[in-house]
Amino acid sequence: MHDLQIDRVSTKAELKTFIALPWEIYRNDPYWVPPLVSDRREFFDRKKNPFFQHGHAEYFLARRGDRTVGRIAALVNVLHNDFHKEQVGFFGAFEVLDDPEAAAALLSRACEWVRAEGMTAIRGPATFSSNEEWGLLVDGFNSPPVILTVYNPPRYVDYIEGAGFKKAMDMYAYRLSKEKLLPQALPRKLLRVIEHLKGRADVRLRAGNMRRYWQEAEHMQHIYNAAWERNWGFVPLTDAEFNLMARKMKQIIDPEVSFFLDVDGQTVGFSLSLPDMNQVLRLAYPNPRTPEWITLAKLLWHWKVRPKITTLRLFALGLEEDARLTGIAALPWYETAQMFIAKGYLQGEVSWVLETNTMTNRNARMMGGEVYKTWRIYERELTG
Repeated sequence: MHDLQIDRVSTKAELKTFIALPWEIYRNDPYWVPPLVSDRREFFDRKKNPFFQHGHAEYFLARRGDRTVGRIAALVNVLHNDFHKEQVGFFGAFEVLDDPEAAAALLSRACEWVRAEGMTAIRGPATFSSNEEWGLLVDGFNSPPVILTVYNPPRYVDYIEGAGFKKAMDMYAYRLSKEKLLPQALPRKLLRVIEHLKGRADVRLRAGNMRRYWQEAEHMQHIYNAAWERNWGFVPLTDAEFNLMARKMKQIIDPEVSFFLDVDGQTVGFSLSLPDMNQVLRLAYPNPRTPEWITLAKLLWHWKVRPKITTLRLFALGLEEDARLTGIAALPWYETAQMFIAKGYLQGEVSWVLETNTMTNRNARMMGGEVYKTWRIYERELTG
């Protein structure tokens, strides 16, 4: 085996290698979902990703001779530290072949870089914040990830814990089945609450209006930043970050399963559910060696011509603080479940739910949800 070398990514060719490495790591993995290559290029581009307007990062490659065996990003999110009054750095984009020495060296290099930036601790995986790719899968490896969630081999758990990282927070995915979402299967107390809420003249639940998409998006941004601000690890979305996210989601959003809550004519909450585009991405199988127009043609075929999407993810549900204790959150939960059935979905997922989010955990269980995946954020103190 060649000697191990850890190098900073400094050229376009090295960045291309950095982006392409997962295709080698997951070549024989039946559950990995390859991303669009153009999306990865934009994601890691310092000029295009708005994270770099309030943060900075370095990318590293692990090599043995001419072979790349691993990668990692080390980063400082200035907005996170300002918001939480911390001095914390992060690591992310962690991928490595079955090579414990390379894994240890990559994590050590990330710690060194973050320490040199004046940080007192490092957390991760996070690429680049809690609004993007967040957490390490530690349980539930026997199924593919759904849209905008992460997947990794089980060995990464040993690599990270072996490098001295400890659990900071867990996040859950709840699986919901069609049978448990039928009205006759739901708790009677919930149905009584729904009946009462539907009789209130001041409360209105409405589907998203795609013709007013950007006005609706403004409501979402305001509510999102207000509703999540007390959640562990939350970082407010900047205008540039939200606009990028909204632009991408506009291409895939299904307005019939996304709702807004109005009280006395004012929008106070929303729920956003996304069809699991990962199911068609797996079939199209993006590849750095394949022209992307071919991949997109395959994706559209499986998405529009011969639909293959059977899973829906409840991506976000938030209410302004004054509305949270009124019980009106039951409305979007219930109506999402009914549209889920009406549109023929077979499986639902609610994720990522912080283990400390008592209300959402309770609501997911009330709807018959069972935890089937767990992701973890790790932390390590930096001394010396």
